[in-house]
Amino acid sequence: MSDSNTDKPDELAGTEQPFVQHLMELRDRMIKAVIAIGIAAAILALYPGPGALYDLLAAPLVAALPKGATLIATNVVSPFVVPIKILFMAAFMIALPVVLYQVWAFVAPGLYSHEKRLVMPLVISSTLLFFLGVVFCYYFVFGQVFKFIQSFAPKSITAAPDIEEYLNFVLGMFLAFGLAFEVPIAVILLVRMGVLSIAQLRQYRGYFWVVAAIGTALVTPPDAGSMLMLLAVVGGLYEIGILAAQVFVKHTKAPDADSDTEAAKP
Repeated sequence: MSDSNTDKPDELAGTEQPFVQHLMELRDRMIKAVIAIGIAAAILALYPGPGALYDLLAAPLVAALPKGATLIATNVVSPFVVPIKILFMAAFMIALPVVLYQVWAFVAPGLYSHEKRLVMPLVISSTLLFFLGVVFCYYFVFGQVFKFIQSFAPKSITAAPDIEEYLNFVLGMFLAFGLAFEVPIAVILLVRMGVLSIAQLRQYRGYFWVVAAIGTALVTPPDAGSMLMLLAVVGGLYEIGILAAQVFVKHTKAPDADSDTEAAKP
């Protein structure tokens, strides 16, 4: 009796390409991604411009500073380099859908149909969740954090933060909150790879809250409000991840997974 798996045609049959052809396709995909970032950067350079982008990024801090106080540049080239960095950072975020599409178009031919159903939703949802984390940090966290910090400043000190230091602080906060919002993706991957089951995730819920509390205390400034906000969001995303994992795993099984399960039954 022949094996049922060997009777099935391989979905990837005929898709093999020479190594050099793979490299050429990768080069073309990278060029298209770079062009997309360049076009976005050119548009942003014309409007609103690098300076206006930095003003937008610095708005939450400036609003919390004493009247008449501004940010300063302690490096000679900082007034030019820092806005240019922000320009390309914003251009990359705007062009990210094109970049992700080029990555997807390069790897998709080498994936089975059930793997495609797994990868693309994860790429889209993880990108959206990261953006949500950045937006949450900018609009809901920065204002309270900067007010809290300025409330502790002695009257004898004039606040004048350096623009380069502020950029580094903002990027670190954006990264921390963006990654925190990836909790549902991490939960789904843990279940999909068989590391943990849905029942175990529910069982370990208490441990997760303890770890999340320690993590949020480390990544957020010494402000109880912002820490509690991030903790509540991460906890809620953990619960959403458990619910999403049940649906996601069910719809991304390999075609022969169900048949193998049925064949194993007596």
